[in-house]
Amino acid sequence: MKLFWWGCRICLCLCLTVGVLVGTGCATRKADWAGRVGVYTYDQAVVELGPPDKQARLTDGTLVAEWLTRRGANYLYAPPTPHPYYGGYYGSAYVDTGAPDFFLRLTFDSAGKLQDWKRLAR
Repeated sequence: MKLFWWGCRICLCLCLTVGVLVGTGCATRKADWAGRVGVYTYDQAVVELGPPDKQARLTDGTLVAEWLTRRGANYLYAPPTPHPYYGGYYGSAYVDTGAPDFFLRLTFDSAGKLQDWKRLAR
């Protein structure tokens, strides 16, 4: 029993160490979009973010472009539900939940400079 307890503790410490290392290794620096207004160009955005998912050119020459930054997800699961007659639980009730897609909308003036930015969820 004592050996089992030490094995669990070692496994837990190893998992926590790996989790911390992976979590800090994946951290990236977020872009300062407010600081890029007026100097950042559409061409730089395409190089950094890739081609936009949607774009539209307005009559005044303004270009509005959107990039998908994070895909949403839908979850369908059956939580345990108490059985009304026999006791115990069964999973007949389904719950559908979801998370929205997240977008970055960048607006460029007619000269191609960043004019405005916004994060959207839908």
